[in-house]
Amino acid sequence: MNWNAAAGRFTPPARLAVIGDPIGHSRSPQMHNPALQACGIDAQYIRVQVPVGSVAQAFRQFAACGFLGVNITIPHKFEALDAVDVLDPLARQLGAVNTLAIREGTLHGYNSDGPGFLRSVKEAFGADIKDLRVLIIGAGGGAGRAVAVQSALRGCPKLVLVNRSQAKAEAVAAEIGTLGCCPEATVASWSDDALARALAEVDLIVNATSLGMKPSDARLLPEGVLRADHLVFDMVYRADGCTPLLADAREAGARTVDGLSLLLHQGAISFEHWFDRPAPLEAMRAGLQKAVLG
Repeated sequence: MNWNAAAGRFTPPARLAVIGDPIGHSRSPQMHNPALQACGIDAQYIRVQVPVGSVAQAFRQFAACGFLGVNITIPHKFEALDAVDVLDPLARQLGAVNTLAIREGTLHGYNSDGPGFLRSVKEAFGADIKDLRVLIIGAGGGAGRAVAVQSALRGCPKLVLVNRSQAKAEAVAAEIGTLGCCPEATVASWSDDALARALAEVDLIVNATSLGMKPSDARLLPEGVLRADHLVFDMVYRADGCTPLLADAREAGARTVDGLSLLLHQGAISFEHWFDRPAPLEAMRAGLQKAVLG
């Protein structure tokens, strides 16, 4: 790939990107380009497909071409961890990098998964994780692990981890135990009885799995266990705005939010790392909603 030619063929010039493999599905450009325009920044945000094993090389190429930063999505978040020059302490604790800021040729790695989750919960529910008992389904890795660690770091009073592979959830719980900041982190099996018992003692339910993307997906929770006082955060988002979990939650009278909110706040945090200024959140929200809803 002729990187200089690729970066220079855009007007405004490409100075930000999202990488992944594949990457064509990403809606990040539709969120970030309105933000750049709203702030009068002469730059463009693009998608770049980068194969597995090439993240470090890609980062150096971006720096050589004058890029300001990069977002990193599946499957590169763990590879990016070892490809930066300066690793933010939170990214180290969360175990992945999804935001790169390039400053005078130096590669700085951050993670916006956890902080984006905290902001989403605050915006959607007016609540702070430190005041909520949290159950996370799909807590064995990726975003689920990041949310679990971030919740523990924030000091949530109760944290229940559920995962198809219980051993992975137990490994995350053990890791959280070493942080010394969460009074109680336990593992529950993924069974109807265990979930029903756990749900009776939590405030916030988080779906960090991919279940719900397709209408044919199995129900995530047993019927009748959600209550009106539950808060439900589904990291999945669909164009119709209603996953099966959210439908069940609304039927029970529970308050809900979907994964679009997380994507928005992750993007805003990245913008802040790149430009050291508040992100134009409403311009980003409008661009994202237009991209998803059409």
